[in-house]
Amino acid sequence: MAFEGLSAKLNGVFKRLRSRGKLTEDDVKEAMREVKMALLEADVSYKVVKDFVAAVSERSVGEDVLKSLTPGQQVIKIVNEELVKLMGEANSKINFPSKPPCIVMMCGLQGSGKTTHAAKLAKMFKRDGSRPLLIAADVYRPAAIDQLEIVGSKAGVEVFQMGQIDPRKIVKEGLKYAKDHGNDLVIIDTAGRLHIDEELMDELKDIKKIASPSEIMLVVDAMIGQDAVKVASAFDEALGIDSVILTKLDSDTRGGAALSVLAVTGKPIKFVGMGEKLDDFEPFHPERMASRILGMGDMLTLIEKATQTVDEEEAEKLAKKMQEEGFDLNDLLDQMKQMQKMGSIKSIIKMLPGTAEISDEQMEAGEESLKKTEAMINSMTLAERSKPSIIDPKRKRRIAAGSGTTVTDVNQLLKQYEDMKKMMKKFGITGGMGLHSKKARRRRADLIKSLTNGQQ
Repeated sequence: MAFEGLSAKLNGVFKRLRSRGKLTEDDVKEAMREVKMALLEADVSYKVVKDFVAAVSERSVGEDVLKSLTPGQQVIKIVNEELVKLMGEANSKINFPSKPPCIVMMCGLQGSGKTTHAAKLAKMFKRDGSRPLLIAADVYRPAAIDQLEIVGSKAGVEVFQMGQIDPRKIVKEGLKYAKDHGNDLVIIDTAGRLHIDEELMDELKDIKKIASPSEIMLVVDAMIGQDAVKVASAFDEALGIDSVILTKLDSDTRGGAALSVLAVTGKPIKFVGMGEKLDDFEPFHPERMASRILGMGDMLTLIEKATQTVDEEEAEKLAKKMQEEGFDLNDLLDQMKQMQKMGSIKSIIKMLPGTAEISDEQMEAGEESLKKTEAMINSMTLAERSKPSIIDPKRKRRIAAGSGTTVTDVNQLLKQYEDMKKMMKKFGITGGMGLHSKKARRRRADLIKSLTNGQQ
């Protein structure tokens, strides 16, 4: 994941700061040197690092901080606030005009993920009630139109295409089609190049004149590091972009682009791609990203992800079943599948507060444990899943052999299941488990409200 190296280094610095009862100016200077090196190693622009460290240092050596009861925590708070300021202090939304349709023009270099992210954006807005249309204006890259139709179909969004003719004509006709068919959001997938060239920019300028887009959105691959800032600057100078989508933020990229784009170009990052699936896409919230970088988790995004991925009807059915009949291994398997829709264990754990020190090895062990659990449950008969108490030694041996595990693993699963049942009974949560129940919605609203207030 992006920022892992930076998070680890910053958490090392802050751990030492917190361990000291009092701080001196020399302590702060030493910490800031380490912060500076960590940011540079994360591929953040040198000028951005210099300005950031200067701002944090100036605020951290004040009398209020050094003489406070928790100076280490105060410095971390300042770093958090300056990180938020660096990336933009609020989530920037798309500029929807008063009269539809809203026209979004996607641009970027070839290989940045532009076509896939056009579909991701369309799917996100369709889920919120819009009627998007994708226009296939990339006529040069082999199979680009086919790719857009495939991802558009997966997103449940219509694609307008006219084959490999002049993209200017395609855009004109596509906009007419959108007007006639009541599409309130039009996303134009333009051609990319392996590098910025005059021909590419001239074509994009013509499409801009024809479409008069509400938003020109540049798609940038986070893995290219500081070159992402150069690309954003070049496109902005030639075309006048409004915002940036940063892709592949789930990769091993050092993440410096996310911390540099706004500061260098003045253009906000509005969305980020966090994986290959169409749902691995989220609005960019600077305060949440800063919280992730500092190992404080991101509960708001986790709650939103859970709400979006968990099927409301299935959740209510499960809640009713658990209330009337109790919790069995079929329910456990269903819950595991629902969780998998939210992403990997690693990505979920990273959003929980206080998990910065959990190693990759521990997370991988957790992933492996879940796979084993799923394999064991899948090796059971329906009767065994519904009534685990009937699983005798002979059945355990069969389940272990069928799942590639051991009898010890099966015993451990059954013990964990019994412990879960006891815990659920103790806390009275055998019923009403649905994420969409009135009680759950009220609790979630209260949690989001308290978390939001805590960040202000």
